[in-house]
Amino acid sequence: MKKIKIGVAGIGARGLITLRDHMVPLPDVEVAALCEPYEDRLVQAAAIVTEANGIKPFICRDYQQLVSRAELDAVVVTGAWECHVPVALAAMRAGKYTAIEVGGAYSVEDCWQLVRVSEKTGMPCMMLENCCYGREEMLVLNMARQGLLGEIVHCEGGYRHDLREEVATGLDRRHYRYRNYLHRNCENYPTHELGPIAQILNINRGNRMLSLTSTASKAAGLAEYARRHGADGAPAFAQGDVITTVIKCAHGETITLTLDTTLPRFYSRGFYVQGTKGMYMEDNRSIFLDGKDNAAEFAWQEHWNNVEDYYEQYDHPLWKKTLREGRTDGHGGIDRLVFRAFFDAVSMRGEAPIDVYDTAAWMCITPLSEDSVALGGAPVAIPDFTSGGWLSRAPVAVAE
Repeated sequence: MKKIKIGVAGIGARGLITLRDHMVPLPDVEVAALCEPYEDRLVQAAAIVTEANGIKPFICRDYQQLVSRAELDAVVVTGAWECHVPVALAAMRAGKYTAIEVGGAYSVEDCWQLVRVSEKTGMPCMMLENCCYGREEMLVLNMARQGLLGEIVHCEGGYRHDLREEVATGLDRRHYRYRNYLHRNCENYPTHELGPIAQILNINRGNRMLSLTSTASKAAGLAEYARRHGADGAPAFAQGDVITTVIKCAHGETITLTLDTTLPRFYSRGFYVQGTKGMYMEDNRSIFLDGKDNAAEFAWQEHWNNVEDYYEQYDHPLWKKTLREGRTDGHGGIDRLVFRAFFDAVSMRGEAPIDVYDTAAWMCITPLSEDSVALGGAPVAIPDFTSGGWLSRAPVAVAE
């Protein structure tokens, strides 16, 4: 078996987990090079690779040294948000397949650069949006493609995760979220449910996002958390506790994204899809179909979790295969699936299922939301990174 050789750039907590669980164990993948500015993290990562396969990887602290390695087929960027675009650009220019972890961009121009360099070099740039491979997300995608929900009108999603401890202690942890929450006020993590929603709405493949408005609440959660935990003199964070972004699409659909990470709450991605024949809601794990469930309109609690009733008929084929194999490691299986999709693309020298146009369109929501928040919620246009290609590109389900 010919192994594909990869380099990994940026090895924080997320990078170490994915390196250990979703790169090193794969029989057709060799982690040949590592790059990380912090020496202790670099040593720890190198030890994981060496212990697993007996081969010591090349290590460096400058990503230009990493991408210039002739033996590498691909580069996976798992570092801080700020490094995603610069490393991806360098990797593509060096002729490497490129994958970047989730996160927003810092400017729309960064997104255009990803597109231009990918088009010029012919190198794919795939965002590793694992939520596109979630079982319920793919169930709803399958149901929508089969017309069960009718014409899709509105979708919602977001990132609702209590990160107060992670952010408030981020200076000591060397965590990139700290400096972003300290200085920015925006939808900084838009892709977890925008990715699956974009698949359902055929964004960049017959449809596109036209404009957005974003509104930020006041920033009180981190200050309250710091006071209660004795952090006298804690800095004033710029990031609002709740950011609400509304996106309008070319075919008239609306998307609401919510970032809610600095108040006490349960974890949810708030995935919600509503069409002319029915709806799906993540928070009570239910599907409501017109003509079938109307009588239970005011007693819907009794039908919570009925999503289980739909798996036998509508579970996505990829998930049927995954469950047969018993491979549900890594956030319930989604990490393994997204890395497998990227490595398969590298191995076959084919296009990535989440391509550079998807990556750019999803990442640009962050700087555009920052602009809209600063303008008091004013509408901001979303660029067409396909330059008109969306009109004729065929819809493709993420796993097909």
